[in-house]
Amino acid sequence: MKFNTIVIGGGLAGYTCAIKLAEEGQHVLLVSAGESSLHFSSGSFDLLGYDEDGQVVSSPTEAVQRLPHSHPYRKVKDFPAKAEDAKRLLNQAGLAFKGDVSANHFRLTPVGMLMPTWLSLDGMVVFPTTDSKPWESAAIVCPMGFLDFPTAFVQDSLSAMGIRTRTLTITTAELEYARESTSEMRATNLARRLERGKGIEAMAQAINALDIKESVILMPAIFGYDDPNAANKLQKLVHKPVVFSSTIPPSVPGVLMQKALKQRLRNLGGMILDNNTVLRGTITDCLENIVTDKIEDPMLAADHFVLATGTFLSGGLTSNYTHVSEPIFGLDVDADTNRQAWHVEDFYEKQPYMRFGVHTDDTFHTSKDGKTIPNLYAIGSVLSGKDSVRAADREGVDMLTALQTAQNIIDVS
Repeated sequence: MKFNTIVIGGGLAGYTCAIKLAEEGQHVLLVSAGESSLHFSSGSFDLLGYDEDGQVVSSPTEAVQRLPHSHPYRKVKDFPAKAEDAKRLLNQAGLAFKGDVSANHFRLTPVGMLMPTWLSLDGMVVFPTTDSKPWESAAIVCPMGFLDFPTAFVQDSLSAMGIRTRTLTITTAELEYARESTSEMRATNLARRLERGKGIEAMAQAINALDIKESVILMPAIFGYDDPNAANKLQKLVHKPVVFSSTIPPSVPGVLMQKALKQRLRNLGGMILDNNTVLRGTITDCLENIVTDKIEDPMLAADHFVLATGTFLSGGLTSNYTHVSEPIFGLDVDADTNRQAWHVEDFYEKQPYMRFGVHTDDTFHTSKDGKTIPNLYAIGSVLSGKDSVRAADREGVDMLTALQTAQNIIDVS
């Protein structure tokens, strides 16, 4: 089977690249080993939240110019335009976001912290600045027994901003049934249950019965697993404005986003191989084909290949006691050869291993044994040179390197 481009990896980077190429008319195959880190998503996408000194970034377009040349963003041409194209791509997948490349806003974490971010799904609670006060009062409404939304932390954070708050719990017949098993009281499980039958209507009735006087109702983001309009339905039925805050993973907004991107790629004619792990490939002067654990013959061939397998968490990088490696093709990686230099003792300091990743040239081509592979690119978290935990740039790196690589492929096709 021959394609124009095969993308290896079913996360945000992989889908972004595959969708962009499919929009340009390419015959694209995306190979995914399983669920992606989108299932841990907060419902917001980070572009560049903190600079190299750990200071909050207000304008990503300005701060990106001060990043070291090893950072993947330095290989992205016309950074603001790529960021706008990323937002367009999400919108055309049916995902409505608020936010702008010129200025970060702040999202509320499940433990009540404010974090700088780039884009947030419509309906998610956001703050223009850390000292802003969007409401005078807020009622935090949470399903009784829900495990993944620590309301005490959220209430303390809002109270520190001068917002009057109180916490209320609700229940419905659907929630009563779910509480018979503690494992059911997770965000994704509740979302599936509440979206069946009249679950949303029952939830709205329970909220309205509380006779809330506060300016706004703040709820955990547990709507939209199967029905992307579930949150909107609830907002229309409740008599007060309702906003949503991210929960401890698994994430309902993350599942919603992954489903939307997958459907968008299929609508464009792209093919998806789920639950297929790429094992190896045939490399001569270039990468000729790949083999998965479920498809060995015929081999999957393409003119171009894109590696978007993520970092250590998702198996895109592996390590042992002596070295770091890329497990599929044995590509060159940027990593210290001295095992003792991989980390520092202070857990909260910069950890060198976080910047390890696949080595690429200025156009995201990979190499093996020092020789460039002209048709194999790497994008997203598998790349070296970034520390997404400290910089809050994960989704931006995923999407912008994917869009740049897609453009690089289009330019040579």
